[in-house]
Amino acid sequence: MPLGPFKAGEPLTMGVELELQLVNPTDFDLSSSATDMLHLLGRARFPGDVKPEMTESMIEASTDVHTRHEALLAQLQQMRDVLVAAGDRLNVALCGGGTHPFQRWVHQRIFSRPRFQELSELYGYLAKQFTVFGQHVHIGCGSADEALYLLHALNRYLPHFIALSASSPFFQGVDTLFDSARLNSVFAFPFSGRAPFLLSWEMFERDYFAKMEKTGVVRSMKDFYWDIRPKPEYGTIELRVCDTPLTVERAAALACYLQALCRLLLTRSDAPAAEDDYLVYTYNRFQACRFGLDGLLVHPQTNETLPLREDILATLRRLEPHAAALESSAALEDLQRVATSEGNHAGFLRQHYTETGGVEGMVAAAVRLFRYRCRVEVSKF
Repeated sequence: MPLGPFKAGEPLTMGVELELQLVNPTDFDLSSSATDMLHLLGRARFPGDVKPEMTESMIEASTDVHTRHEALLAQLQQMRDVLVAAGDRLNVALCGGGTHPFQRWVHQRIFSRPRFQELSELYGYLAKQFTVFGQHVHIGCGSADEALYLLHALNRYLPHFIALSASSPFFQGVDTLFDSARLNSVFAFPFSGRAPFLLSWEMFERDYFAKMEKTGVVRSMKDFYWDIRPKPEYGTIELRVCDTPLTVERAAALACYLQALCRLLLTRSDAPAAEDDYLVYTYNRFQACRFGLDGLLVHPQTNETLPLREDILATLRRLEPHAAALESSAALEDLQRVATSEGNHAGFLRQHYTETGGVEGMVAAAVRLFRYRCRVEVSKF
């Protein structure tokens, strides 16, 4: 299938996709309830889009296209409210978090959809192990070449999003010692990691995608699990490294951070991206996954080793005029508090594990936090 034209649109628009856990509120294990949840949601107007994911214990909720933090946050909160109300009707709880802390992959059921069944046959047990939960953020681009420029210019900032969103410290019942263990599951897939260093869409389409398609191993951009990938049918780039946060407020703040960062990068004030930037890419990504905000980052141009937390705070200061222009200063102030005092959601989950003495208590805390300030209206169903 040809890649097709890049549908250029309004630059710096944004949209959010959240993969959410469906949880049994009695034992707090995952619940194979996606089919029932989607059927119920189909009976009421959902303020966005909701669809199945790889296994029956997860769904993906997507926003419309937005330009401002206030409207994006309002829609995410409306989506949360409807999801929680539907869950209450079905006796199913919902929560964020990049991994469920104690589910067993062998118990998961692949959602009955041809693509998911095909992936299950291809990837074997990896498909069920892919019961992990991420936030994807789309940013609109004015042209295909601009999309590739932003994709590669963002490479040095990718650890920021991993550390700020990290919410998957436990997996299969144990503390992994990673703040984001989710990404280890993603890395198992053959087309994960980074995109090839090409800055021309014509070259990307002709010299990379067409050749890959000719091998027969890929058919569309969906077959690439890159950390950031172009989405020509939407006219966006899609950031895929974030764990699903425990709150929609954090999800909105992360999207606005990416939007402001792209606005800064489009001024071309940073040094141009180069292939050599990727020499430290995997190391920087590991540091963010393993240690979160306490990780280190090697600057790809200067080779200086920096505390990741300090690099985030310095970047937030640089972004202040861009956030003001985009009316997202409140969102970036939220992330500043995360970096300076609150910590990421991996820390929140570990704290509740310590306080409750069990992994079930972590999930209960995540469920409570997701529905915090929720205005539930079960009657609409």
